[in-house]
Amino acid sequence: MTHLLHLDASARTNSLSRRLGAEFVQAWRDAEPGGTYTYRDLAGEPAPFIDEGWTELCDAVLAAGVTDLDRLAERAVTPAAKAAWRVVEPLLAQVLAADVILIGTPMYNYSVPASLKAWLDQVTFPRMSLGDRRFVVVTARGGAYSPGAPKAAFDYQERFLRDFFAGHFAVTDTVFVNAELANAVLDPNLAHLRDAHAASLAAAQAEVRLLAKDYVR
Repeated sequence: MTHLLHLDASARTNSLSRRLGAEFVQAWRDAEPGGTYTYRDLAGEPAPFIDEGWTELCDAVLAAGVTDLDRLAERAVTPAAKAAWRVVEPLLAQVLAADVILIGTPMYNYSVPASLKAWLDQVTFPRMSLGDRRFVVVTARGGAYSPGAPKAAFDYQERFLRDFFAGHFAVTDTVFVNAELANAVLDPNLAHLRDAHAASLAAAQAEVRLLAKDYVR
């Protein structure tokens, strides 16, 4: 059976990225009713920013050449590093228990929310690998950033996460589902794009429902 870890990063409680994530979860549960599920709201229950104790822990892990994630605690020697490990341990345990990690995130200022970046920093260590886990990212964007769009070069959301997962976690098959042009609903200057937004959202909803069925065991 599959264990799904679901993370939301939007500051909005009723956001498009949360809606897409919920639709993935529902379709996944329908396909695998015996699967297990963990949820974390990174906006409502944020991970703290890394501090000097975390850097001491990270330096010790790097110096010792530790790559076994089950042995990270051994390198928490100083009081500050031990305190940092108490923050890291439950967050990392949720990742290691998961087969699939679903992240719902908006695009903020061309990239990801600070809450998501803070979580990533806490659970990332040198030369680690999560290569046997699968990542799905569902996003909402105010504008259009798909290939061929005028602002495609400004997409530091998908590019950052894709490179992060490949470079730090050895995960190269991350799937992204993007709902675009969300600002057209609010911005009178973008009113002519409201139909395009509705089409993008509908396509993303259909995609996540179909995709969820592929993430069961």
